[in-house]
Amino acid sequence: MPQLNKLRTALPGGPGGDTAPPSSARLRTALTVFFALDGFLFAGWVVRIPAIKHQTGASASTLGLALLGVSAGAVITMMLAGRLCRRFGSHPLTVVCGALLSLTIALPAQTHSALALGLVLLVFGAAYGAMNVAMNSAAVDLVAGLRRPVMPSFHAAFSLGGMLGAGLGGLVAGGLSPATHLFILTGVGLLVTAAAGPALLRYPAPRAATAADPAAPPRRMAGRARNLVLLFGVIALCTAYGEGALADWSALHLTQDLHARPGVAAAGYSLFALAMTAGRLTGTALLERLGQTRTLVAGGATGAAGMLLGSLAPTTWLALLGFAVAGLGLANIFPVAVGRAGELAGPSGVAVASTIGYGGMLLGPPAIGFLADWFSLPLALTTVAVLAGAAAALGYAARHATARA
Repeated sequence: MPQLNKLRTALPGGPGGDTAPPSSARLRTALTVFFALDGFLFAGWVVRIPAIKHQTGASASTLGLALLGVSAGAVITMMLAGRLCRRFGSHPLTVVCGALLSLTIALPAQTHSALALGLVLLVFGAAYGAMNVAMNSAAVDLVAGLRRPVMPSFHAAFSLGGMLGAGLGGLVAGGLSPATHLFILTGVGLLVTAAAGPALLRYPAPRAATAADPAAPPRRMAGRARNLVLLFGVIALCTAYGEGALADWSALHLTQDLHARPGVAAAGYSLFALAMTAGRLTGTALLERLGQTRTLVAGGATGAAGMLLGSLAPTTWLALLGFAVAGLGLANIFPVAVGRAGELAGPSGVAVASTIGYGGMLLGPPAIGFLADWFSLPLALTTVAVLAGAAAALGYAARHATARA
């Protein structure tokens, strides 16, 4: 996800060398596993949305309202998870949330009405939001302890997990019921949590002493810096909107509008996740070659072109190509936007821009649902292209932004 990205640009990515102690190497491996598990489980739920929509008899708009449960649950726990991290530690909270997310993913397949689905997704979203806050906080501490900019590798693991979850979901969609599939994911999630969790519980965060650092939560920003941080937050929102929309609606678009088989439809989000993974793995080299502004503009333009193709293509294969191109384009916009906010206002800027950006991922799925009911799902998905183009324009407008207030 998308999603709660605390960027390397807000951290002292200095020349730390490869001097990490064994405990840090184990922590990095364990955190990478949890990031991948998060994407894997979420994608596993996403590819079964069409089947669960049919099971509950929900219309596009009522499904959109039910999906809002994920957003509401995530927002509620995101506001509390920071306090829980400070009180109990980000490592224990990551392990607990990994187990809760694994347990709650089986619940949507047990519902038979849109109302019940929405209530269940409220619980699922709560676990998902808290896990994202906890594991990102743990990753930020580890990056600071290592003094190496390894944060992109964690988010690449999330994307890779999403690709694998969607791909495997596509393979079993025709042969397993949603209840069986999601129950298997519960078992996989609990086993992975049991295997990777002890490393997090055994070793404290490398930067635990900074929790009480009074300089950590500066909340006041000068007027110009604050406006620029808000601008980069909006850029992040524009691209996260597309990630959330594709996660929840791409499979339904392919099955409903292009009459693709369930396995092929599941490949839509899988290709998108694969493209995002590739984009994030090559993001550092791209930034070094093009710079931040050109990366934002090129990414937004590429994402807009890809989504226009993906939403309006007359054939399944062209739509799949469009989703892949959109994934490449959107991959690095969120990280660059949040990173620029960190350069302008430090950790406070990262927090503000991340929160605004994540709002796009939360609002995208229900907005697409309402627009699909009022117009059509293909037309609703073109809003992803519109916002990607807006991100490119805003990125160009902010090309002279500096940290001076």
